[in-house]
Amino acid sequence: MGAHVRLLCAGRMKRGPLRGACDTYARMLTKYARVSIEEVEDERAPDSLSEAQVREALAKEGERLLKRIPPSDAVIALCIDGAEVDSPALAQRLGGFMTRGASRLTFVIGSSLGLHEAVLARADWKLSFSKMTFPHQLMRVLVLEQVFRAFSILAGAPYHK
Repeated sequence: MGAHVRLLCAGRMKRGPLRGACDTYARMLTKYARVSIEEVEDERAPDSLSEAQVREALAKEGERLLKRIPPSDAVIALCIDGAEVDSPALAQRLGGFMTRGASRLTFVIGSSLGLHEAVLARADWKLSFSKMTFPHQLMRVLVLEQVFRAFSILAGAPYHK
């Protein structure tokens, strides 16, 4: 099992049903890959932030995230303007990263403010699950489930159906 999947997230996961779902899919994914979930501190983001304050908060979060990404990682940034693909296409893309020798697939999930442009520039691929906005904790569940599904597809397992 040479694959390593990492979720790198701005913000903490709260206790509750979404955390349980994350744990479940992370456990299922260990059949195919090592799994890790790392968190960096997010910035406080009240609704009253000015545009300049948002940029400053994103820059701080981006710096924290980038410090945790070595050059050997294949970085998949979750963002609303990324590529929208179906599950087989996701599997094909992840398989391609691994075939090209990526030591780890790092999925970056930003805070409620999004991701800083420097993080997006570092990404090897920008991925969107929808044009809709999802809570960041729910996004973790969706990413883990779809990555498990992708690895199942690559292994020829029946889960995908």
